[in-house]
Amino acid sequence: MTLSCACTPDVSRGRLYPEDESAFRSCYQRDRDRIIHASAFRRLKHKTQVFVEHEGDFYRTRLTHSIEVAQVARTIANALGLNTDITEAVALAHDLGHTPFGHTGEDALDLLMKPYGGFDHNAQALRIVTSLERHYAGFDGLNLTWATLEGIAKHNGPVEGPLPYALEEYNAIHDLELHTHASAEAQVAALSDDIAYNNHDLHDGLRADLFTVDDIQDLPLVREAFEEVDREWPGLDAYRRRHEGLRRVFGVMVADVIDTSRDNLNNAGAVSAQELRDLGRPVIAFSADMWAKLKVIRAFLFERMYRAPSVVVQREKVTHVVNTLFPIYMDQPNLLPSRWQADIEAAKNDTELARLVSDYVSGMTDRFALQAYSDLTGKDILHDQT
Repeated sequence: MTLSCACTPDVSRGRLYPEDESAFRSCYQRDRDRIIHASAFRRLKHKTQVFVEHEGDFYRTRLTHSIEVAQVARTIANALGLNTDITEAVALAHDLGHTPFGHTGEDALDLLMKPYGGFDHNAQALRIVTSLERHYAGFDGLNLTWATLEGIAKHNGPVEGPLPYALEEYNAIHDLELHTHASAEAQVAALSDDIAYNNHDLHDGLRADLFTVDDIQDLPLVREAFEEVDREWPGLDAYRRRHEGLRRVFGVMVADVIDTSRDNLNNAGAVSAQELRDLGRPVIAFSADMWAKLKVIRAFLFERMYRAPSVVVQREKVTHVVNTLFPIYMDQPNLLPSRWQADIEAAKNDTELARLVSDYVSGMTDRFALQAYSDLTGKDILHDQT
């Protein structure tokens, strides 16, 4: 049963550029499909979360992560009676604005962009789907519905204080009501992101030998999951035991969000998607007990994975790559591909030029950024010993 506060196509606020409706797809299905076919979505295949793209075929990329988030989000939305299509669309789009080299690349680019308005991957995702994707004859961007754009812009909550320039520019022509919470569907996408990365960072850290099953055995959720596996499957080989244990951790997180959010939705009393936005608080959430347990897991991962010596070394190298590429392109914007040159010639000042260079660098995949660095400097930073 669909909740009255769900985002349904019949109450869609439409698109910035009006289009005829499809005879066989809802407006939110079309949003999802346009995101899947976007160039920026394909590039996520070679953008990594924590590890650099060349380090192995088994680690999550931004693409596999986005697919996992969408699967979790669709499951939760369906269980709660929300619209699964817009939930999936927001989930698939949530990482489009990420730079190469994960959060390390973003941190480096943000510092370089401080004089020009900074860099924010969430705002960049909106910039991509409203401007940088240029495949359609009638408009720049993907011309997504208002509700999908709202979900991308504020799936992590209201955007307060000084706005990132990418949000400010678009919001001036298409008000996304950034001061309110997003729809329940967008909130589901945000929590699904948390579930997915908590789960796969444990998987990837184990695969990278940054820690062992024994190291995580006493973490909350993990301990109970492995005890359950050992009761049901005594003597299970180590690889299957690990997968079974973490699969159950995954399931417990999903079930907790569904149970907690169902209660929140029932107690909210909202009878429309707009009333839910105007509540002033999120309704999709972990329970307090689950959130406390997840904070312990995140603290462990921060120390043992994100600050692992091998990861820190690679972070320093890829930071150098971004720090090298950006000023080269600022000094020689003619090095950018020909399709960028009209925008470069139209840039009125250094700020406009820097934002174009930022668009270009942030859109690079890990391997493309490394190749560009090698072509421009003659160095192989990941393998050179000097």
